[in-house]
Amino acid sequence: MAELTAPTVTDEVAVIRRLSTLDRFLPLWIATAMASGLGLGSLVPGLNTALNALQVGSVSVPIALGLLLMMYPVLTKVRYEDMGKMRGDGRMFGVSLFLSWVVAPPVMFTLAWVFLANEPAYRTGVIVVGLARCIAMVLVWNDLAGGDRDRAAVLVIFNAIFQVAAYALLGWFYLNELPHLLGLNTQGFTISIWEVARTTLIFLGIPLTAGYATRRWGLRTHGRVWFEAKVIPRIAPLTLYGLLFTIVVLFAIQGHHITAAPLTVARIALPLLCYFASMWTLGFLVGKAMKLGYEKTATLAFTVAGNDFELAIAVAVGVWGATSGQALAGVVGPLIEVPVLVTLVYVALWLRRRWWPPEPQLADAAPVKTVPVAHIPAPTVTA
Repeated sequence: MAELTAPTVTDEVAVIRRLSTLDRFLPLWIATAMASGLGLGSLVPGLNTALNALQVGSVSVPIALGLLLMMYPVLTKVRYEDMGKMRGDGRMFGVSLFLSWVVAPPVMFTLAWVFLANEPAYRTGVIVVGLARCIAMVLVWNDLAGGDRDRAAVLVIFNAIFQVAAYALLGWFYLNELPHLLGLNTQGFTISIWEVARTTLIFLGIPLTAGYATRRWGLRTHGRVWFEAKVIPRIAPLTLYGLLFTIVVLFAIQGHHITAAPLTVARIALPLLCYFASMWTLGFLVGKAMKLGYEKTATLAFTVAGNDFELAIAVAVGVWGATSGQALAGVVGPLIEVPVLVTLVYVALWLRRRWWPPEPQLADAAPVKTVPVAHIPAPTVTA
């Protein structure tokens, strides 16, 4: 009888190694940029005045360029050409979109009001983070966890397009209307839907158009394999450079606020930490209950838990300015999200072994030895 082979165990140690150097140490780069910004602010006290001299509306031109640089590479990675693949799996897509756009915003709204009720600027910034659905790093987390790559790509496409159309409306509802309906004290804080819409169109619409045009050109002239192997690796680091530049500048001009209240970052981090963990857990449990299988369940969990911190930072800076508490809250987002979601990748792989164990496979049977049979002469028949 053939023996049963032991189930294969995923090499979870390799998760970190599979991240690029830039992604692997992203929290370190962000923390370094924060420290550098604080140092720069103390060395150059007139930096804010210099940036204001180059201001258009409520955003200085250098910061605006950094924000656009941060968004553009992300939107060249989106596989717009795969939009047609959304057919045939409506149940999973419907649940993912419901959790992302109907459930997630009120979860962040609730956490922000619970932890930051008396801090309207930070509370608003946290809500802005919760409204922006992830359209870049979610693909990294999904791949590391062994999720369904095609379905994750399609969900990213939809989220990117839907954000352009609905982000301003959601911002107006959760920042203005819902607190009023619930009788919450907003301390006189209001926001114009047109301010959010204008900022979204600038900092998402422009790089979305540029990213789509770049990808379309690459696919038409050289094909997907060439574009994703040659072009994307070259422009992808621009996102990190733009993010770090923005963080350095924001912390340089906000240094006095941060050093005066050093626990501010921790207070902002707490609702974000609860949000990422709770939404991922909800998505994973829903996928398990729907019997979607591990790959789709992992995709569902990471899609509903991730947030587009690039857009959140851009909106916060564009609407309230670089010196605002909203901008600081947006910067704290990636500092918390990256280590939390890396941890959740490990959790997903651990749950896969326990809830979806691989089927035992039959070991290859040993070859049967053939023993030659001695030749027996045919019997002689005698009359």
